[in-house]
Amino acid sequence: MLREKPDCDLVLGIQQGDRAALEVLYDRYSGLVYKLALRILMNPEAAADLTQEIFLAFWNQPDKYQSDRASIAVFLSVMTRSQALNRLRSLKSQQQLVQRFGRMVMPDNGGNLGDNPNLDRVALEELSGRVKAALAELPNAQRQVLEMAYYEGLSQSDITEKTGVPLGTVKSRSRQGLLKLRELLKDWAE
Repeated sequence: MLREKPDCDLVLGIQQGDRAALEVLYDRYSGLVYKLALRILMNPEAAADLTQEIFLAFWNQPDKYQSDRASIAVFLSVMTRSQALNRLRSLKSQQQLVQRFGRMVMPDNGGNLGDNPNLDRVALEELSGRVKAALAELPNAQRQVLEMAYYEGLSQSDITEKTGVPLGTVKSRSRQGLLKLRELLKDWAE
């Protein structure tokens, strides 16, 4: 019976495309993955989404697991921790982007949306959606630089290193992109 097989046999089955082996492995370790994701993300929905993504990623690339280096539980835990921390960094970058644009389009009140935390959250969510839509309108080169800076948290030097684009060009694209975003978002503040 498949449910009684050791993890190494299940991993071998997954590497051979056996979905039933993945189901058994999921049943064994999804609780561990979910609890770890929940502890880091502190959001049940995000933890559930990440749990699904971890097992999907494992299904798509089972050869990344090396049994001689760690147990499957450790491997999935490390993978979960890494992805959860990436999500937190991305969320922090998105929040910083929204706050920066909030200050740009609402300079009169210092970027503070109000004294009501619920209204602040709704306003930030709306602004976040508008920022994403405005980013989509930028030329690819400008959007790429801004997304790498704000969503990935890369410095302009890091962007230069990662893309091979000269630093002056990265700075220019960043400035042009921010100016264009400011123009695209100015009606939101009025």
